[in-house]
Amino acid sequence: MRELTHVDERGVKMVEVGHKGDVPRRALAKGRIYLRPETIELIKAGKTKKGNVIAAAQIAAILAVKKTPELIPLCHPIPLTGVDVTFEFGDDYIEAACEVRATYKTGVEMEALTGVSVALLTIWDMVKAVEKDERGQYPVTRIEDIRVVEKVKGAELSQKG
Repeated sequence: MRELTHVDERGVKMVEVGHKGDVPRRALAKGRIYLRPETIELIKAGKTKKGNVIAAAQIAAILAVKKTPELIPLCHPIPLTGVDVTFEFGDDYIEAACEVRATYKTGVEMEALTGVSVALLTIWDMVKAVEKDERGQYPVTRIEDIRVVEKVKGAELSQKG
């Protein structure tokens, strides 16, 4: 059985990674926001009152990736080399993908998960006026399936290119 790395007999700690070498790393996370089909069409047409939903979500995700160690207390600050945030549209959902790259001593999956989460929350915030029902509730809107799709490091990364 694996042991927890952030807790020992003295309490909570940040894991020591100083002895590890820098290794190229990449993580890809995805998640979905479900919306009314008419909201999806408004976003695609660029007709939302708050502006370009996708551009705002991309910027928010990149900022969130950079701020991950400020949000998640035991994450190491990582010198990022790249972040890509993309979106795919379905009839009643938008799937966000966040790929984070770095060459460092520890992985970037928490950064990718944070980026996806904030991208989806930003979309929700920008369209909440048209998603609410007459009682101010969100009967359709939901965020689901946030997960790490792939985590790659070292030689595996150079082979996948």
